[in-house]
Amino acid sequence: MASKMTTLEDLYIDTLKDLYSAEKQLVKALPKMAKNAQSPDLQKALQEHLRQTEGQVERIERIFQELEGSPRGKKCMGMEGLIEEGNELMQEDAEPDVLDAGLIAAAQKVEHYEIAGYGTARAWAQRLGYDKAARLLQETLEEESMANEKLTKIAESHVNMEAQ
Repeated sequence: MASKMTTLEDLYIDTLKDLYSAEKQLVKALPKMAKNAQSPDLQKALQEHLRQTEGQVERIERIFQELEGSPRGKKCMGMEGLIEEGNELMQEDAEPDVLDAGLIAAAQKVEHYEIAGYGTARAWAQRLGYDKAARLLQETLEEESMANEKLTKIAESHVNMEAQ
């Protein structure tokens, strides 16, 4: 049975556990997406983001060390759904450029989902006086934003044109 949420801190911890689950799921999903990507730019961007995601998992673990708790114990259903959408796309018989355009769209949905989650968690960390955690969450937020911008550039530079 889930514990009762009575404070902002309870909600903050629950949100961090959700983000942890999301990142762990992404660590498993990104290599498959990179392998299915046709564009070398897109492959490289997804592989880079895999390394970043591993670092983001470690940041959440560091935050929980300070809280003297565990980030485990929750499953992020939102990320599970987003990854499932990506998996469905990869099973389609799609032209390579069309697949890449779809993979970029799937990856950007993931980035936007994470940006929303990390922005909220950072705001709550600040409100609760967890300054170190807020700084770590801000670092992740900046990485997610940069990854999203990089995907946009790849899409605009060639993938979307070639998929027309």
